[in-house]
Amino acid sequence: MAVALLGIILTAPVMIVVALLVRITSPGPVIFTQPRVGVDRRSGRGNPTGGLGRRKSDRGGALFTIYKFRTMRTDPADGQVWASRNDPRITPIGRFLRATRLDELPQLFNVLKGDMNIVGPRPEQPEIFENLAREVYGYRERQRVLPGITGWAQVNHGYDQCLDDVKRKVELDLEYIQRRSPSADLLIMAKTVPVMVLQKVWM
Repeated sequence: MAVALLGIILTAPVMIVVALLVRITSPGPVIFTQPRVGVDRRSGRGNPTGGLGRRKSDRGGALFTIYKFRTMRTDPADGQVWASRNDPRITPIGRFLRATRLDELPQLFNVLKGDMNIVGPRPEQPEIFENLAREVYGYRERQRVLPGITGWAQVNHGYDQCLDDVKRKVELDLEYIQRRSPSADLLIMAKTVPVMVLQKVWM
């Protein structure tokens, strides 16, 4: 949380500029909010029912509200769908924010709230989570740790465009979970910088 607080202080001028650019370039709110699946703290995760008890569906973990700078035009009819690299909903400034990951800066407040870490698997939307959990082996195991703003999968693989991309990212996420440590997190944070500045990996 101390890292998140420091990050908010250091990036406050950038966030103010980004907020103004989002506001003047397209109609709609500056901050985009959306429910995401967080860490699974339920006991009995390993039993045959997955510890669901009386749940009618497996959301995979506690739901929380994620914060991002809005990068798309507002359309209530869009629903929970993936955004593709050339998605026509993405605004011009939004494309730059996604490429540099500046749209993720408000998630520092999610870290302060305890919903996320700086480093960890990226959180997914509930309905998409349920679909991927059925189709991708080991997908639910990502919920053993808090989701992150950046992660091993994000610095080593581009934006998800197909199921194979998701499978590769899950492999990388599980690799991170097995080997995670303060030094590994520092390495990932360091690798995130060139991704933001040089746009080596589109996200």
